[in-house]
Amino acid sequence: MTNFLTVRTKSGSLSFQTYKKTWRIILLLILLSLGIFMLSLSVGSSFIAPNAVIKQILGYGNGEYDFVLNTLRLPRVLLAFMVGAALAVSGLILQGVIRNPLASPDIIGITSGASVGAIVFIVYLMGAVSLTWLPAAAIGGAAISAIVIYGLSWKKGVTPIRLVLMGIGIAAIMKAFVTMMLVLSEAAVTTKSYLWLTGSLYGANWIDVYSMLPWFLLFIPITLLFSRTVNAAELGDNVAMGLGVKVELQRLLLLFISVVLAGSAVAFAGGIEFVGLIAPHIGRMIAGRSFGGLVPISALIGGSIVMLADMAARTAFLPLDIPAGVFTAGIGAPFFIYLLYRNRYK
Repeated sequence: MTNFLTVRTKSGSLSFQTYKKTWRIILLLILLSLGIFMLSLSVGSSFIAPNAVIKQILGYGNGEYDFVLNTLRLPRVLLAFMVGAALAVSGLILQGVIRNPLASPDIIGITSGASVGAIVFIVYLMGAVSLTWLPAAAIGGAAISAIVIYGLSWKKGVTPIRLVLMGIGIAAIMKAFVTMMLVLSEAAVTTKSYLWLTGSLYGANWIDVYSMLPWFLLFIPITLLFSRTVNAAELGDNVAMGLGVKVELQRLLLLFISVVLAGSAVAFAGGIEFVGLIAPHIGRMIAGRSFGGLVPISALIGGSIVMLADMAARTAFLPLDIPAGVFTAGIGAPFFIYLLYRNRYK
């Protein structure tokens, strides 16, 4: 009996193959994510029993917890999951395209570009322009950053090592630019901007959820279409071209998807770092390197990480609400140092 499960359309235009073990891991991660989701809805300044949470969500509650769950906690937890999933898949794409285990949207400059776009909006345009344009500003900043990185890395094509080194340099410039804007801004604007940069889901509402949902539902499934491309590219550009892969075009399209996912996540949750670095690595540890299986696995792991970080952020230091980015950085920074140490001779 084969250990593989093949999914193929009738026309054969789309097909991918994964281990049956991968589907079992996905099922277990779905159950784990649901458990964290329920726990996040239960805990807070006041504890709500899980059975009461389920009744309220299904519409059988008596209305006692309607405001706490439907207005305060549910949109925040849903947004946390979508943001974490988007960052994780964005990081997975970058690590596959660049073929570097240290690649993630925050390390190579995409998140920094989104932050610049958002901070420019907050400092110079907020009040004059509707706040609904903030996501567009963040995605635009991420896109400009990616274009600059890709353009400066081009020399008869783009090699992975040039792309990641250029990205690190551009990220440093972007962070310096953000710091300069914050120093020159008014104290109230600086405080709001700094809270946003740290990565916080405080004040998340249903408008944020509905605004993030299309990016989440559209671009994560689209990533699956590039499974065979990324698997071939990991063997090297020459091998991939020999297999008929249009390496530069596919790399550009994948970078675009990564930019959109990271930019949309940053737009709604700020600079939550290291999720795009950690989640794909955990996925490879438990499920191997097949890109098709890693997309949903990384998304589930990333969503769970941000849900846990946000749950800790709003409960660990009550009545204070700490930015979730503090907790992801606390985990991610040591993990990044570990990766640097492990790959020091490569």
